[in-house]
Amino acid sequence: MQKTDLKRPELLLPVGTKDMALAAIHNGADAIFMGVPGFNARGRSHDFQIEEVKDIIDTCHLHGVKVNLAFNILIFQNELRGAVEVLQKILPLKPDAFIVQDLGLIRLIRQMAPEQRIHGSTQMSVTNAEAITWLDDLGIQRFVLARENSLKEIHSIKQNTTKEIEVFVHGALCVSYSGQCFTSEGIGGRSANRGQCAQSCRFTYEMHVDGEKRDLGGKSFLVSPQDLCGINEVPSLLEAGVDCFKVEGRLKTPEYVATAARSFDEAITSAQNSQSLQNPILLKKQMATAFSRGFYSGWFHGVNHQELVEGTFSAHRGFEFGKVIKVNPTSLEVEITEDKAQQGLKADFIQAGDGILWVYKDRHGQDAEKGGFVFAVKSLSPRRFSLEFSRDIAMEGFYNGARVFYNHDKDLKKDVSLSVEDKQRKKRLPVNVRAEASLGQPLKVQYSDGKYTVVGTSENICEPAKNKGLNSLDLREELFALMGSPFRGEGFEAELDSTTPLFLPNKQVKELRQKLVKELTDLRIQNGAAPAITPDAQVMEWIGSKKITARTAEGLKLNLLLRDKGQVEDVANAVKNGELQASDINLAILDFEFGLDFEPSLNVLRSENVKVGVATTRILKPNEQRNIKHLLNLNPDAILARNLGAVQYLQANNYKGQILGDFSLNVANHLTAQYLLDKGLSSVCLGYDLNHVQVSELIQAGQAERFEVTAYQYMPSFHMEHCVFAAFLSKGTSFKDCGKPCEKHDVKLKDQFGNWHQIKPDQECRNTMYNGKSQSAARYVKEWESHGLGFVRYEALKERGAELITKIKAHLDFIQGKTDLDSLIKDLGNVESYGLSESHFGREKEYQSRKK
Repeated sequence: MQKTDLKRPELLLPVGTKDMALAAIHNGADAIFMGVPGFNARGRSHDFQIEEVKDIIDTCHLHGVKVNLAFNILIFQNELRGAVEVLQKILPLKPDAFIVQDLGLIRLIRQMAPEQRIHGSTQMSVTNAEAITWLDDLGIQRFVLARENSLKEIHSIKQNTTKEIEVFVHGALCVSYSGQCFTSEGIGGRSANRGQCAQSCRFTYEMHVDGEKRDLGGKSFLVSPQDLCGINEVPSLLEAGVDCFKVEGRLKTPEYVATAARSFDEAITSAQNSQSLQNPILLKKQMATAFSRGFYSGWFHGVNHQELVEGTFSAHRGFEFGKVIKVNPTSLEVEITEDKAQQGLKADFIQAGDGILWVYKDRHGQDAEKGGFVFAVKSLSPRRFSLEFSRDIAMEGFYNGARVFYNHDKDLKKDVSLSVEDKQRKKRLPVNVRAEASLGQPLKVQYSDGKYTVVGTSENICEPAKNKGLNSLDLREELFALMGSPFRGEGFEAELDSTTPLFLPNKQVKELRQKLVKELTDLRIQNGAAPAITPDAQVMEWIGSKKITARTAEGLKLNLLLRDKGQVEDVANAVKNGELQASDINLAILDFEFGLDFEPSLNVLRSENVKVGVATTRILKPNEQRNIKHLLNLNPDAILARNLGAVQYLQANNYKGQILGDFSLNVANHLTAQYLLDKGLSSVCLGYDLNHVQVSELIQAGQAERFEVTAYQYMPSFHMEHCVFAAFLSKGTSFKDCGKPCEKHDVKLKDQFGNWHQIKPDQECRNTMYNGKSQSAARYVKEWESHGLGFVRYEALKERGAELITKIKAHLDFIQGKTDLDSLIKDLGNVESYGLSESHFGREKEYQSRKK
């Protein structure tokens, strides 16, 4: 019996091509999402033309499937006009929703089409109900939560908001919080916030602990999570009240879309009927065959640092099911693993023609892969079978003990094609038909699909029949002849004159059916009235009206960000002995791993008359408000807010100091900047995706004296729930049992290109990976100052003593005009371990994928 209190969530599938859209439509999807032409977060995917978008939207709406358009990248200042132009073309197509990251873009869409539905992208890094509350005035109807939220946290958020909640249930896991990844930007000038992710989490890395390379036993993919598969968590997600289940994968295939749609549709139906899902292991097998880096439940059950990252591979291998137990001259004997056997997997799922991959240790002890198509299968027991391969595949003794993966189903591609093409299998919408006939009147027929109703009459009137007259069975057969349409007959009523047999040529019944089916089809494609859209000129006038060009002459100020109490003591001593002047430092911001160090450090700096701010964590989850409460109790001069939930909490608790918006709020245009400033932030640090020209354009368009640019830093790359320390320096699953190796060791990662990255934890054990090469915007600071920029920031990482003070003093001297640019660059270069870069500031052109 269906549980009425568990409403069906929307099942949302990814689309990168028309074939993927058809696979979604005909295999159980309630909605799809696809990229906006020129502006989407999958730069390597097919960039749809407007005509293609219309075709897919019309096809989806015809079949009762919604279309959400992903407009989920940051919009730079000079792109606002382009965004307006694209929206003017797309809004008339009636997408069901836009998925948006950029707050300024949300304001723009609201201005152009006030009734348009908007969903907040996972790129907004929403992990708490407070952020949802703070954004209420933007009219966002749904929020896509971060993948890192657990089931318990999802339930808590849903209980504290009336907004719809969307959750990822399947697909690739980014190791970094979405919207908070700058690794691709820092390494290769490719912004993940602009759809240009370089898949840096799939790189190989060496781990260096306290200066020495650590042997990790063949593990080198240290920040590459397994893929998410939350099919076992479907009942819990329904009980939590999740409104939409989202599947990641716009770069995948129709087979991937179809298997995920079928599997989760079945899981949802089972959960609604209070039934256990039948054979989930077989559903996982089918989905993993389409694509899998190994399936895991992600963060649904909290962190498990021993299981999230497998570490030995980062690409598709398929469904792991067994081990090689014997090598024969032309075959391998394979035994199903105990865990798969307990889940019901039997040795009868492989057929001749399927593909198998096995991973073994070669003669040098390194992981190697081999695979082939199965020539013949022989069952040896319920858990054991022999797989014979082509004779050109040599059977080596060291294959014994190899891990075995099922990675090609010979029938899958054909099966998915049939689901789209076979008239008996493809999705067809139920319609109810009513027919009325009486002597001297035309036949009246009504088709209704539950949303639209069409009514028509025959060309001729019904006459007395000489022989057999109209009857319900014949009418039903003709009016239900819908095989070539997107409809299928379900209910039928006929009201026929019972006093006189009636005659009407069957051709007229057929023509009436065809006419009404076309009308119903057109109505579904039309999908309601045309939306009201504000004219271009009016929109551009509104955008211009939000610019602030008035400038104050307060001069450029320097903020420091310090990361441990040792750095605080170094700065305090430098002020005390006259190397630095307290009046030259606008604010010293404390960003510490240990909250207990805040108060003594704050007191040390205040004793030298230095104004002090403290930073929140980048992420705020339910039940983590204690960290912000601690900051409130310290009563600092300012709090650097790194997430909107923290801003909401501070304002709700009447914090009287300055609230500073950090780079993590991703300010890229003046509409976003002014929204944040108008809602109570004292200043905003501009986002890390802007080059020096884009920074200049934004400064000139906004309230420049309240803008801050990080002029010197080690770029924070990944910000992740995954703890490198616990995963590889302990056997612990969380902070409760890891032994806290982060307090004992210094850890750096070296990527496959030779770049170094420092790893640091925060108060909630989340790790940030910092680029080992520092970056400086010194070349552009004077230009920005001429446009009225209010603040620049110097961010320390591990520097101490003379190195730290030398860098700070060099920046102060440069800002104050005591030294020139060459002197500053020389002073910085003399103390850098891995060199100095301009990083994203020096990027002149947008990265374009070679695959395009």
